This record gives sequence, structure tokens and C-alpha cells, in this order.
Amino acid sequence: MTTSSIRLALTLAASLAIVPAAFAAPPTKTGKTDKGSVLTDAKGMTLYTFDKDTNGKSACNGPCATNWPVLKAEASDAPGEGYTVITRDDGSRQWAYKGKPLYTFAKDQKPGDITGDGFLNGAWHLAMP
Repeated sequence: MTTSSIRLALTLAASLAIVPAAFAAPPTKTGKTDKGSVLTDAKGMTLYTFDKDTNGKSACNGPCATNWPVLKAEASDAPGEGYTVITRDDGSRQWAYKGKPLYTFAKDQKPGDITGDGFLNGAWHLAMP
């Protein structure tokens, strides 16, 4: 191989390594409910946002996080298309959409359930696409 063909091969290999990250699947799906389209987790469970969260920081910890399980992010997950990863108080990682941390609700039993919408005097909301 010539020097130029080696460079070309290396450049091609490097560019292909970037492609999976650029086209990573979003951490949510879209589901249908009685109130329209909502963001869901991989199992189709409705996702929610919390008014007390500020500046991409979760205010839902301890017993709150037991009732409102977070949409967990892994260390290898990369943000994109409106999605970011925040670090929680306990050091774990959580997905956020448009700066709002995402949660499921423990009392939702099946995909399409939206029993958490309006909970706590309207502080919990459906996460909309």
C-alpha cells in the first residue's frame, strides 16, 4: 500500500467510527394517549416532567424518585436532538428532554396510562414530543 492509500484508509475508518454516535437512537419513543402523543420509555410507559426541576437539575430524590422512577442514562449515552444527560444528586445519570428531566410514574400499570398527569397540584406533566 502507498502512503496516500493508507491515509485514505485511516480517514475512512475514522469517519465510520463517528457514524454510530451521530445516528444514535433517541432514548424515548412516542406513544398515544387520551391526551394525544407523549414521550414514552422503551417499554411504552408514559414519561413525565416535574415543575420543581430547574435548569436541568432534578428536584425529585429519595421517596419522590421511588414514586417517579427516573429515565436512567448510562455513562456511554450521548445527548442529541433535544436530549441531554444530567447528573443526579446521587451521582447517577438521567435523561432530560429540552432541559427537563424525564420520569415514569409508579402507579401507571400499562402503556398509555397517564395517571400521573396533574399530580401534586399540577406539578407533574406529560412529556410531549
